[in-house]
Amino acid sequence: MHELSLALEVCRLAGEAGARQGGGTIRAVGVEVGDDAGIEVANFRFCLEALLAEPPFYEARADLVPARGDVLRLLYVEIDDGHPDD
Repeated sequence: MHELSLALEVCRLAGEAGARQGGGTIRAVGVEVGDDAGIEVANFRFCLEALLAEPPFYEARADLVPARGDVLRLLYVEIDDGHPDD
């Protein structure tokens, strides 16, 4: 079940991105998943959503974007910094 270890790594990277932005609440994590990446997408989604439901993410949304090839890439991390002007 390597999908769990991949989801853990995505969460680690998202947490680092949040820390670089000075904190705030992570609202969404976008991941590009290739059709030839060797990943069971439903299982990966389940693992990622389970991890994002826990602190420090607090119900962040997992957006999986289908792609061609063997790509697995963190596309974006949406962070709410608490400023209403964003």
